[in-house]
Amino acid sequence: MPPEPLTEFQKFVAATTGQILPVYGARYFRNVPSTFAPIDLAPAMPTYIVGPEDELRIRIWGEINFTSNMRVDRSGNIYLPRVGAIHVAGLPYSALDDHLRNAVGRLYRKFDLSVDLGRIRSIQVYVSGQARNPGVFTVSSLSTLVDALFASSGPSPDGSMRNIQLRRGGQTIADFDLYALLIDGDKSKDVQLLPGDVIYIPPAGAQVAILGSIRDPAIYELRPGETAGDLINAAGKTSAIASGGKISLERIGDRQIRQATEFDLDAKGLGTVLADGDILRIHSILPAYQMTVTLRGNVADPGRFSWHQGMRLSDLIPDRDSLVSRDYWWKRSQLGLPVNDFQSVDGLEMSRQPSTPVDILPLLERSKTGDDAATDKDDKDATPMGLAPASTQLDRQNAGNATHYQGSSRQENADAEMPRVQHDVRQSAPAINWQYAVIERLDPQTLKTSLIPFDLGKLVLEHDETQNLAVEAGDTVTIFSQADIRVPLALQTKYVHLEGEFVHAGIYSVRPGETLRDLVVRAGGLTSNAYLYGSEFTRESTRKLQQQRIEEYARNAEMEIERGTLALISSATSSAQDVASAAAARSTEQEMVAHLRQLRATGRIVLELRPRSSGIDVIPAIPLEDGDRFTVPSMPATVNIVGSVYDQSSFVYHPGGVTLKYLQLAGGMDRNADHKHIFIIRADGSVVSRASLNHNYWDDDFNKLPLYPGDTLVVPEKTLRLTALRGLLDWTQIFSQLAIGAAAVEVLRQ
Repeated sequence: MPPEPLTEFQKFVAATTGQILPVYGARYFRNVPSTFAPIDLAPAMPTYIVGPEDELRIRIWGEINFTSNMRVDRSGNIYLPRVGAIHVAGLPYSALDDHLRNAVGRLYRKFDLSVDLGRIRSIQVYVSGQARNPGVFTVSSLSTLVDALFASSGPSPDGSMRNIQLRRGGQTIADFDLYALLIDGDKSKDVQLLPGDVIYIPPAGAQVAILGSIRDPAIYELRPGETAGDLINAAGKTSAIASGGKISLERIGDRQIRQATEFDLDAKGLGTVLADGDILRIHSILPAYQMTVTLRGNVADPGRFSWHQGMRLSDLIPDRDSLVSRDYWWKRSQLGLPVNDFQSVDGLEMSRQPSTPVDILPLLERSKTGDDAATDKDDKDATPMGLAPASTQLDRQNAGNATHYQGSSRQENADAEMPRVQHDVRQSAPAINWQYAVIERLDPQTLKTSLIPFDLGKLVLEHDETQNLAVEAGDTVTIFSQADIRVPLALQTKYVHLEGEFVHAGIYSVRPGETLRDLVVRAGGLTSNAYLYGSEFTRESTRKLQQQRIEEYARNAEMEIERGTLALISSATSSAQDVASAAAARSTEQEMVAHLRQLRATGRIVLELRPRSSGIDVIPAIPLEDGDRFTVPSMPATVNIVGSVYDQSSFVYHPGGVTLKYLQLAGGMDRNADHKHIFIIRADGSVVSRASLNHNYWDDDFNKLPLYPGDTLVVPEKTLRLTALRGLLDWTQIFSQLAIGAAAVEVLRQ
């Protein structure tokens, strides 16, 4: 049923309390359950009055045998063979058996008899007054006043539930309080209906509202003399969090002013007599803890603890073990569980039998959401950085760039046969911040909150009593991890990956002050096959910043598209064809922006190494961060050419080979090539373009640029550039698909 309009008192209460309270009992009649429907085949009550159209099932045996269903006629009689007419109308059902025995006994002596009711008659009753559906209702003659109320959907929100009258023959024979049934389950005052009865529902009487910590907040109808205690009992009593203090009462005085008072929740207060329009509010207890302290953060057992006189921090944090969080142990417990060694590659399901990893953390624990999750997927999907030649990375990505370049799939298929390991070593939980922890304390006099810091390391590790501060009741002690508050770089716990051509490639815990060059030395240095120019250094903080820049550009581009479209549409000189063209262009540009939003940065940092760089001394001595990854591949034997050439492929590297020579090996640029925007992606991640050198096609410095192992020469296609966005999208798409992402770009000048 649609919601009913609020009554005037409901609106008044809502304006006063901010809550819309229901009228108590109204919900029982909005969707009447079938359990309230009168049952025609229910056993007749002894007081049931037999009338015309009732059916009597009579059996007589003995000196006379007779069985039949007899319907009472309009004159109130039934007809028994050999006995004659017997008047039964007006008899209670309990007297029917004796009445028939007496009638038959006038002619026969030796017999027995049974009688019961078969099909019973229907009667009409009238429902009037403040009813939801006033009118004439046909109900079973077994129906009672309550049955008829539910059949007619009961009182309206403005109707009384406590003074329902049953009128018969011009007299009121019952005054029924529906609350007795709804609240107490008492139906003893229910009355059997007779044909022509009138059920009258008068307007609701005095009403009060009760809300707060009560089990059934609502608007209730009062009877004279009812008290606050009666109302609370009717509303299901107070809830478990109700305050045992005072109750607020708002009252309309002399129908002119409003007054607010309070009374205690005791016998005297509960005896307060209520008046029409009263609003009672049961307050809840304050959510404050007494004589407790709270310990939270990077600890084994966070929670609330009982406070005692003389309590100090060492009572809450007795030793190192109390600072190892349960999350750490939970993650550590996952180590050693069988996992699938490999994941699917390029749509092919690659798996092995479960094995038991030794002292490693499955990447399955790297559960993230949003951009981080997408970036993790990209990181795992890429070939391990530097462990395969650059051409391997390039050709695999070309297969996904079919919109611009139709690359060979041979290398892609070869890569599909090389599943990638799904294991890693990482911190099971953020490291503890030993330098800073804090006590949060509320001054009971000024209600001002202050922070009292202390040195956690000195307290727990050095047992420095100057840091063993006193704890007061109500204090909150917070232990931070390095993920909560960023500590100085030298104090951070850092794991760094060295992969590829190192004497001891692996994952290292960085020592304080150790740089990238120092770590490579500790790992035994580089192998003789190391190709530093093709190395790749990635950092998580850089990845986040690069991703933020991509998203900012996508937002700005979207705004530019909207402004340009609106300007064209609002222009007085714009024709219908111009508007249609603008709409088509806008749709295309929005698709480009959507594609741009899908780009994921890798966090690569260009190290500015030279093509012939070698040895540890050329590695930058940069400080390290947690999650850094330095990959040094072996020297690839190829140079790659992709795009609008006649044979995009990988060609054997020849020392001294220049751009023009490799273009000729690829058959030259085809007719779709955009020769003005040709560029080189160097193996170190830097980019040099023809446009940056600003020369003509056949006789310029670009054609004379040398190419080095792992370099990629990209020849874009000519495209219809509706805006500058399309041009940028071409470049960023290529960068992303070549596993370079939004790396720092440096024009390499030889």
